[in-house]
Amino acid sequence: MGGHRKACSLSLILSATITASSFASQGATTLKPLVAGKRGAVAAGHPLVAEAGLRILQKGGNAIDAGVATVFAAAVVEMDGFGMGAECPILIKLKEGAPVAVNGAGTAPDLATVEFYKTLRRDDPRLTDVAAISRGTIPGYGLLSAIVPSAVDSLLLALEKYGTLSFAEVIQPAIELAEGCPLDPRFARGLERYKSIIEKWPTSKKVCLPGGRAPKAGELYVQADLARTFRSMAEAEKRSTGRDRVVAIEAVRDYFYRGPVAKEISDFCKQAGCLLREGDFAAFRAKIEPPLSTNYRGVDVFKVSFWSQSPVFLQNLNLLEGFDLRATGQNSADYIHTVVEAMKLGYADRDAYYGDPDFSAIPISLISKEYAALRRPLIDMSRASAEHIPGDPAHMQARASADFIKARYADRNGEHEDTTCVNVIDSAGNMFSATPSGAWFPAVIAGSTGIPLSHRAQSFVLTPGHPNQLAPRKRPRVTLTPTLALKNKRPWLAFSTPCGDAQDQTLLQVFLNVAEFGMNPQEAVEAPRFNSRAMYSSFDDHSDSLLVVEVEKRVPDSVIGQLRARGHKVEIQGDWGNSCAPTIVEYNSSTSVVTAGADVRGHRYALAW
Repeated sequence: MGGHRKACSLSLILSATITASSFASQGATTLKPLVAGKRGAVAAGHPLVAEAGLRILQKGGNAIDAGVATVFAAAVVEMDGFGMGAECPILIKLKEGAPVAVNGAGTAPDLATVEFYKTLRRDDPRLTDVAAISRGTIPGYGLLSAIVPSAVDSLLLALEKYGTLSFAEVIQPAIELAEGCPLDPRFARGLERYKSIIEKWPTSKKVCLPGGRAPKAGELYVQADLARTFRSMAEAEKRSTGRDRVVAIEAVRDYFYRGPVAKEISDFCKQAGCLLREGDFAAFRAKIEPPLSTNYRGVDVFKVSFWSQSPVFLQNLNLLEGFDLRATGQNSADYIHTVVEAMKLGYADRDAYYGDPDFSAIPISLISKEYAALRRPLIDMSRASAEHIPGDPAHMQARASADFIKARYADRNGEHEDTTCVNVIDSAGNMFSATPSGAWFPAVIAGSTGIPLSHRAQSFVLTPGHPNQLAPRKRPRVTLTPTLALKNKRPWLAFSTPCGDAQDQTLLQVFLNVAEFGMNPQEAVEAPRFNSRAMYSSFDDHSDSLLVVEVEKRVPDSVIGQLRARGHKVEIQGDWGNSCAPTIVEYNSSTSVVTAGADVRGHRYALAW
């Protein structure tokens, strides 16, 4: 342990000596130093979480081992944005071989039907989010918004197929954190803010309000039940000792999805009125899929499939490839207008077409260059669009029919908590990008497992015939969107962010900051940002604000004036007011140096070795 501490201290000292350079267009230095190392880097949502991944790299694990350990640690430390009953889409690229996606989205319980939610009464004792009844949507939180926990299986699958260490090794940092760690200030504020809701669920109150009060920031916060669950999973693996590593990890999966954990959660749900049952757990399986991709000016960019909003990033890149963004200048009026208008077109398609491909045929032409070429002329450089304009990729038409638009958006009538992000690249160039999210607080903790249940059912719609309409065993179209980029077919970038619908808006800007404007990872995440609210919310009331663009105050007044002249309703945020907080890791394939950036907005943290 002493050698580990020494190595950690050395990496911090080395990273702190790196001189922060200037933004390409802003002339400002970064508030955090660029982190760099030769043996790998971990970028995550909290120092203790990043340290968990770094510990695994130092133990000899690869980027996937470290990424899995980091996500498990995040489920302990960052429960304001991600808990163990949630979701975790992952992208992986080993040094040799093509990128792969781990479909880490959970499925709706068998009892979750459109009829069930449409006939809910306001006086139903299970209903905490009463406003959902008047909205005609699925509750945003509480007992009736849970889907099957999928993060555990997606992490186990990643570890089994692409890692090198045992489950017991990668879970150890999370066990130690669950046995007691200083409470993060943000999590502490959330517990205080939601205290009245948490008190309605005795199991949550026991864990989150020890002694009947919300613990303060910096106090030792113990999650004994969760630590016990993690240890029992590790013991299930050890009982398989003597068989091969794959069989042993599969034993952990069975313990969770077909054994004691699934039974306890199911028993709790039967008693409390939640819809999850043992059969839902037994039927669930995360799976390996080929990612979707496009090439942007020689860079291959990879995203997960249409069960996430992720492909909208690819659509937006295809649209923007027809513009000389570098010539317009980063965050000029022309630049912001062009990117926002392109995003509106991409998100309009997202809202109309995306859903679980196992239940609906999603046109793959949505991410084609030919379709983008048809849609690009809809961008008016002189005026902000006040329309949702989905296209018709099946018939290769720039605009869909009015009847189609009306049908797809029929039940469109919030605030939700956050997500986290984990990105790792090791010295060999193995890459891991994940967006763990869900089961944020206030959440219902299932029995004595210590596991908070997900809220993700709210991302379904009830619109008849929509690809994202609720159905049993179907995955909701989530916002979670990890990203990998290869340059000259070699490992280059791993990046992701929290922030709901704004995730791919933020990641688009971060990527362009690097690819178009030559910023390093830390400069890219700290540069001033903007965010359009033109898309339909994936949460709560599914509302939108067609012309609203949030712009950080660091963008010049002259630029804001030009945007308003084009019809944008600009809402000026603080200098660092954008709510997204990405991390990005960059790999230099010539030197094997790994650099990482962590956004100051969300107190992200990166460590290199």
